[in-house]
Amino acid sequence: MIEQLQGFPESVAAFACHGHVTRDDYLKTLVPAVEQAFSKHEKVRLYYEIGPDFKNVDAGAVWTDFATGVKHWMRWERIAVVTDVEWIRNTMWAFGFLMPGEIRLFPIAERDAAREWIAAE
Repeated sequence: MIEQLQGFPESVAAFACHGHVTRDDYLKTLVPAVEQAFSKHEKVRLYYEIGPDFKNVDAGAVWTDFATGVKHWMRWERIAVVTDVEWIRNTMWAFGFLMPGEIRLFPIAERDAAREWIAAE
């Protein structure tokens, strides 16, 4: 499940992932929110929080995440990934340099710092 988080500036698309994440979760929650943000802003920031209740993600969700990212490739200003899930942290370290914009990885214990960073001017 993907939950859209509130309390962020409108140029920040913010989400928390729980349990099993599917392509349908992306299409119903993440993609519309991201498209709405890009309809109002040239550059958008993305906040992903993946907590301890996260189980896995299906292949369709991974593909949709990739396609959404590529569609707006040069328009991502900042990306904050907040997680203690080891394989996600390792993936971000291995491939994060390929993403445009500034990317930071935060442990769950630093959630507040991640929220401040993603919203800061």
